[in-house]
Amino acid sequence: MTDLLAIGAFARLARLSPKALRLYDEMNLLPPARVDPDTGYRWYSPDQLDRARRVVQLRGLEMPLPRIRAVLDLPPEAAAAEVRAYWEEQERAWHAKRELAGFFLDQLTGKETPMYDVSVREVPARTLLITSEHLTADRIGEFAAPLFVFFGGPAVPRPEGGPGRPFLRYHGEISNDSDGLVEFCCPIDPGRGEVAFPEMTLSADDAGREAYVTVPKANMMTALGAESLHRWLTDHDVEADWKPRQIFLCDPGTAELDDPVFELAVRLR
Repeated sequence: MTDLLAIGAFARLARLSPKALRLYDEMNLLPPARVDPDTGYRWYSPDQLDRARRVVQLRGLEMPLPRIRAVLDLPPEAAAAEVRAYWEEQERAWHAKRELAGFFLDQLTGKETPMYDVSVREVPARTLLITSEHLTADRIGEFAAPLFVFFGGPAVPRPEGGPGRPFLRYHGEISNDSDGLVEFCCPIDPGRGEVAFPEMTLSADDAGREAYVTVPKANMMTALGAESLHRWLTDHDVEADWKPRQIFLCDPGTAELDDPVFELAVRLR
């Protein structure tokens, strides 16, 4: 045990607190080399300093601890790719927050914010497969991503073109602090094959007209799309069923900042 370091000495060398080391032990991120069976005292090997310092560096990037554990268990090239992907995610998130802050500041100072162009289109009558959950905003991706992957593929017979795109329909305002009903809706074409998803609801979607805007990735976290629709409806004295439909055009994870990611649409009355 002469080669081992007491938790206090190891903490100083690693620039970590003993409290942090105990947490990392509980998460199996940085377990001690030895734990005294009688006192529970933790001892660390000098060989563990490199891993500890990498934890410090990645925490400096605000990487969550479970993700750090996964990164540090990867071979160097794969770990580098994972860190690069994480940092690109952070840059996209900060860009979106900057856009949101700019939009809010424009509202406070009375500055006119350029709105999206609003278009109107006819939507045919369709049959929808629907599943729904009450969600906060931060859980939408977890709910919707696997559904879009499966129902957006060839396994489900859908109408051709835009009318066949799956979408999300929101039944109220939601945020990270307040949940609301979110429906995943997949248009289907029963004439092109059998559709059997007993855990989902079949619903008729009547023909009608909808107003919509196209939102790029850079602004997907702002309220600019909804604000553009609100202003257009007011300016044109048009009423709408305000249950916005979010129709994804591509995978946001692989899109560039200027790429159109989704359409935000409302049905006109």
